[in-house]
Amino acid sequence: MGALGRVLLWLQLCALTHAASKLWVPNTDFDIAANWSQNRTPCAGGAVEFPADKMVSVLVREGHAVSDMLLPLDGELVLASGAGFGVSDVGSHPDCGAGDPAVFRDSDRFSWHDPHLWRSENEAPGLFFVDAERVPCRHDDVVFPPSASFRVGLGPGPGPVRVRSISALGRTFTRDEDLAAFLASRAGRLRFHGPGALSVGPEDCADPSGCVCGNAEAQPWICADLLQSLGGRCPQAACHGALRPQGQCCDLCGAVVLLTHGPAFDLERYRARILDTFLGLPQYQGLQVAVSKVPRSPLLREADTEIQVVLVETGPETGGAGQLARALLADVAKHGEALGVLEATMRESGAHVWDSSAAGLAGGVAAALLLALLVLLLAPPLLRRAGRLRWRRQEAAPAGATLGFHNPVFDMKAPQPLPLPQPLSLVPKAAADSTSHSYFVNPLFAGAEAEA
Repeated sequence: MGALGRVLLWLQLCALTHAASKLWVPNTDFDIAANWSQNRTPCAGGAVEFPADKMVSVLVREGHAVSDMLLPLDGELVLASGAGFGVSDVGSHPDCGAGDPAVFRDSDRFSWHDPHLWRSENEAPGLFFVDAERVPCRHDDVVFPPSASFRVGLGPGPGPVRVRSISALGRTFTRDEDLAAFLASRAGRLRFHGPGALSVGPEDCADPSGCVCGNAEAQPWICADLLQSLGGRCPQAACHGALRPQGQCCDLCGAVVLLTHGPAFDLERYRARILDTFLGLPQYQGLQVAVSKVPRSPLLREADTEIQVVLVETGPETGGAGQLARALLADVAKHGEALGVLEATMRESGAHVWDSSAAGLAGGVAAALLLALLVLLLAPPLLRRAGRLRWRRQEAAPAGATLGFHNPVFDMKAPQPLPLPQPLSLVPKAAADSTSHSYFVNPLFAGAEAEA
């Protein structure tokens, strides 16, 4: 086989495996301001302090002049070409006083399960991933920055974290034996810590319809790390009947489309179809979409998995997600056979909490109350000035005398009683349910239904 044939074969294998890379974002570099207690790197003549009980590997890229440096009991400073340290007098720099030292922040704060700390190579405008899939999945390649220092916490979880491969310090680990030897070495212990375990294996995703991420059991730990800065609580969704798709930690506003697929379905091709054909249209601007394979509900035994399409509204406009969901159902009804889609259903969240109709109603009620108050305050003076209202002390009326005077506003006959409201059992079920709506389309019978 020639060189061109080998390249084509390699490209075909990559297309079949659908392997994705997750990149680790944070680092423990000396020259990054976020790694220091004062959110700035140590200035010339300042004191530097590393926590004594924290293991850490720190890459130094530039030269620094300090007055004092307290090093950890176990750690390393990796000096890049041209980097180094010199001694300087205290406060020699005008912006650096003789105050508290610059303290290197806790390097153990970075957790493997935190979705904020990962970036996918497949990111594109209009595309996002549910929370559980932002963390490396079972079939992903994990890449740690080759030109930066880092430290990762392997916290507790349901079991070992398993991925396809791990690249770190210029090496790529695809076998558990090699990875275990690295983690046990000093270089590995400086960069990975905690009670958890890592495992690798060449589990290629050879299914064109995609593979399940495999992070369902770890989702409680993923959500705990994601919501740590929020006190462990999800923010309130800005709509009624909010949705929580599989793999998402908190409720969201938008729509979810579920597809039952056949052997001809291609996940990457369908994701590209949504991005290129629909999200580029003006009416869908501001929407984001997540497409992935998820386990099917155990109550539905026709298939083990299904395709989940999550549509999220990120702007102030509302209704676009539901509109796009219905457009996808119509697309399936028309092109389902060519796409490899057998069935499609959708769910949609309800109206936003600050919906314009609600705001208009509240404004109308407030205006009515204000008008009534003005009438009560202004009517007596106006009537008094017009001479139509006379005040006098009320005396007991003689027996048989007529009390008061005729007022056509209040002396009307009692109105007839209104008819009783319709019993709840007679209300259509769709109206009695929540504000979330569901739709279903089967392209195999769409033509027959249209003829009927």
